[in-house]
Amino acid sequence: MSEQSGDRKTALVVVAHPDDAEFGCGGTIAAWTSEGWQVTLLICTDGSSGGPDDATDVRTELRRKLTATRKQEQAAAAKVLGLHEIIYLDYPDGELTPTIELRREIVRQIRRTRAYRVICQSPDRVWEPQYMVGRFHPDHLAAAQATMAAVYPAAQNPWDFPELMAEGFLPSQVREIYVIGAPMVNYAVDISVTIEQKLAALACHVSQLGTDQTELVKRMRTAAAERGQPFGLSMAEAFHRVEN
Repeated sequence: MSEQSGDRKTALVVVAHPDDAEFGCGGTIAAWTSEGWQVTLLICTDGSSGGPDDATDVRTELRRKLTATRKQEQAAAAKVLGLHEIIYLDYPDGELTPTIELRREIVRQIRRTRAYRVICQSPDRVWEPQYMVGRFHPDHLAAAQATMAAVYPAAQNPWDFPELMAEGFLPSQVREIYVIGAPMVNYAVDISVTIEQKLAALACHVSQLGTDQTELVKRMRTAAAERGQPFGLSMAEAFHRVEN
């Protein structure tokens, strides 16, 4: 007997860095949590490379301070969106690769949360002119590739990572996958009610976005309107959605 979303309203959002979720699916998270979904955010890196591009001092202690700051900002954003919890894997920022170890950790969290839905970044690049190269950070691609491999077949397959079963993390099937920034979009979530929460959550990430986010807010509103238009929505976040 398959479980329906009403029986298991759990979701796992897997991203590379603090603030990635707010940019890609903040309005969706807020919409889901308002509907009673328990949403866990899994961040793969420690965020320690998120300083200014013209930095001349990148000592270990400064990186530790940046990590602490970004985690504080992420905690504040999580409260705005209604997230249930944040899990950090703390891989070095800028060095993430889709290793079997990373896949195992994502499988662990899928099984632990028994996630019905998973949101991840796209493992594919989009070669259209409106997409900047910076959108396809190698950490994003690595986190996405590992997540897709974790979702199927590993999370639901007892033969994959039997050591997790020994720890009590039994196989669990993800039913819905939402991919941010995919080459093909087929689904949108209405965020007309939650766009303000998305923007308020982004405002928490001062170390990355500064205190004056006037232009960012304009861009986010314009992007949400453009993504909603093909689906008849005033404001939306768009995904490639597949059922498992």
